Amino acid sequence: MNRSNFNWALIQSFLAALEHGSLMGAARATGVSQPTLGRHIAELESQLNLLLFERTGRGLQPTTQALALAEAARAMHAGAADFSRLASGAGQSVQGSVRLSASQPVACHVLPPVLARMRQALPQVTVELVVSNSVSNLLLREADIALRMVRPEQSTLVAKQIGQVRLCACASQAYLLRRGTPQTPEALVQHDLIAGDHHQEIQAGFEAMGFPANTLGFGLRTDDLNAQWAAVRAGLGIGFMGDYLLRSDPTVTAVLPMVELPVLPVWLTVHRELRTSARIRAVYDFLASEVPQHLNKQAPLDPISAD
Repeated sequence: MNRSNFNWALIQSFLAALEHGSLMGAARATGVSQPTLGRHIAELESQLNLLLFERTGRGLQPTTQALALAEAARAMHAGAADFSRLASGAGQSVQGSVRLSASQPVACHVLPPVLARMRQALPQVTVELVVSNSVSNLLLREADIALRMVRPEQSTLVAKQIGQVRLCACASQAYLLRRGTPQTPEALVQHDLIAGDHHQEIQAGFEAMGFPANTLGFGLRTDDLNAQWAAVRAGLGIGFMGDYLLRSDPTVTAVLPMVELPVLPVWLTVHRELRTSARIRAVYDFLASEVPQHLNKQAPLDPISAD
């Protein structure tokens, strides 16, 4: 290997492919296109003169050599992230970019009015929004701040619960007029359901109530949460969505309010060291104040006055 020509940036693509097991999964997590990731892996294999992944129909299978290199690669990546975090804290002006990670529904339905208000309050700050249902790795600087439904376990991350999302069963009025409104949980097995494909939390919930998954009927199965919401609005079936989504469309109605569905905590997470950055602290504090208001309000947030 020619060490003088080694491209250290390829390590991020290597780790993403290793963690997610496919170029598609790595692309979703990093925002880098699949062809670019494929070229990065091929270039790294060429420079190292090693086969790192076996290409199979199920994705990328890491070789023994790849697994042996993984720990060192993670250490390199973490070192680069530490360097970047220290550099971030060096400048204390409230300006520059802040990378924020959030799930699809939160990014598309909760954050836009909040970010519009923040643009007025912090005009010198540019937000880089990472929209992904997977958990972005703050330790490797995939994001500066994350809105998550799960609390991180790493001691170097600081998490604050700023709200909660209550899930509810819901359907469009057009669907209910066509198929009728279920009056009991047992009646749901007679309806078309909107649920996940690989992620089968809804199916597991029905099985816990005594309804095997093979007895359920589906109008649509997809892991894309925005597609699930669009399917509910279009009348494809009954879905299980965050209650805040229903406020955005009066044609969608909650059903079976007596059914207790999970309440998901909303965690605002940041790396401990990043709190010393003035711009990241300003964005963190703004989100901590404004996101709960939007989750709990029945109407859109009022705009910030010009005064």
